[in-house]
Amino acid sequence: MAEHRTMQRGALLDAARSLLSEGGTEALTFPALAERTGLARSSVYEYFRSRAAVVEELCAVDFPVWAAEVEDAMNRAETPEAKIEAYVRRQLALVGDRRHRAVVAISAGELDAGAREKIRAAHGGLVALLGEVLMALGHEEPRLVAMMLQGVVDAAVRRIELGVEEPGRVAEAAVRMALGGVRG
Repeated sequence: MAEHRTMQRGALLDAARSLLSEGGTEALTFPALAERTGLARSSVYEYFRSRAAVVEELCAVDFPVWAAEVEDAMNRAETPEAKIEAYVRRQLALVGDRRHRAVVAISAGELDAGAREKIRAAHGGLVALLGEVLMALGHEEPRLVAMMLQGVVDAAVRRIELGVEEPGRVAEAAVRMALGGVRG
């Protein structure tokens, strides 16, 4: 029974990812979740009390996986500059990933304080990693520079999602900006 509930919960989260990546937060409704999973709408309420609860769970499940991929890429890089490049490139490489698209949709949507806090905490972990690299490079305000660097990544993500420029060109420009800005 518990295994069945875990499978149902996983199916609901997977459906939520698809809905979010296809249509943003407006697409994430309990009727749509029920339709995608073949569950009765009342069954969806047995798993999640609200849309915000679905969003919180997605953040709790997907953000750490996504952050771990970025961290892993940084850990494999040998120099501080290579770590910064890995930070930028790995996040941009994840743009096409459904988990990432769902997280972006969530971030752009109306969230309750709990969900926003989970996103901030996960992003904070990534920014802290970047701060350590910036300290190693001798930056006096590593957290501030790390937050600004994340702003470059966020802008690059938006450019890639617009689909106007080729993603490789956007990534190259973002890496040049990041490394140029870090070197100051």
